[in-house]
Amino acid sequence: MQPEAKDPVEDSVWEEPPSMLWGLDPMFNAFTKLYVKDILQMRESCQVSGIYFYNSHPIFKVDVLGTVVYKREREDFFCYGAGARSFGSSARGDFNPANELKKLRQAQHSSSHLEIGELLRVRGPVKTSRQQREIMASTYYKVSDPVMAVQISWMMEVPQLYRQCYDKPFHLDSSAQNPNIQGGSASYLLGRATRILKDFLKEKEVTRFRPYDVQDLLQPLVSRQPQKTAAEQEPEAGPSSGPPTSFKQLRELLQKSLQILQDEGLVFRKVKSQDEVYHVTERDKDLLMAIRDILREDCRREKYAEKGCHILHVLSSVRQRYSRNVSKAALELVLKALECNSDIISTSDSHYTIL
Repeated sequence: MQPEAKDPVEDSVWEEPPSMLWGLDPMFNAFTKLYVKDILQMRESCQVSGIYFYNSHPIFKVDVLGTVVYKREREDFFCYGAGARSFGSSARGDFNPANELKKLRQAQHSSSHLEIGELLRVRGPVKTSRQQREIMASTYYKVSDPVMAVQISWMMEVPQLYRQCYDKPFHLDSSAQNPNIQGGSASYLLGRATRILKDFLKEKEVTRFRPYDVQDLLQPLVSRQPQKTAAEQEPEAGPSSGPPTSFKQLRELLQKSLQILQDEGLVFRKVKSQDEVYHVTERDKDLLMAIRDILREDCRREKYAEKGCHILHVLSSVRQRYSRNVSKAALELVLKALECNSDIISTSDSHYTIL
């Protein structure tokens, strides 16, 4: 199901962000899996041609899966792009270069020439030519999908991307949108800090940590920031005036970065106390076990036997049995990990059952 059309009134009052800030949006450098309808309706940037906006996200390259309904081919031009797969051949005693070359050309022709009704996947930048929206394919190939497994997987993945990413507007704070005021790189700095913490969690494979364990990782970011001049600094208030400005900046940057990780569900605090301990969601074995136990017990009940448990039911049970601080985003990450390990299965949208 495609998302509902946006209100044209909202579009009319929306202001395009400056081009220097587009790189702060992760979707800008990704092949975005949009519906064809949305690709056709995206508005083109008034700053740079070839850049388009969906819900304030800057987009210039897309990833599309669809059925061929029209084709126009010439010897030197395909209207849907150009490309071919590579094929290897085994070295045998009766190897015939001429025959192998013929087979290679046949395979190349089969994979790069499409017929009406065949399934096609295309990746490439979007372009408007002669008032028509086109995809200039950098990669395209015919998809073999006899049991529709690829199409079903695609139809399950894309709505999730819309809900989790595409339909959430990309917001910048006022300091990031106005580079002339002090702290204009605040949003960029926060993005760098968050990425550093994510890389730390991935590389070290820690299960829990405290803020002081990762604080030094962000120190270089604060050290490179311009310092206030003597005239700009606030007058000292005596020995109890508090920590230096750089330490305050570091602490504030760390807290904001950790909050982003919590909002994304990557970490959570099992117990909120003065001892700040953050648990890495996907590596918390107790949390994974609690969720499996909840699904195993509740899916035996007649109410949930057929369709499984809704994610909100699981979330409520987890908060009652394990920790009231587990967010929905954290639960979604765990459910996805359990499903990848074939411990559970999603019976329908937002419903899960044990295997």
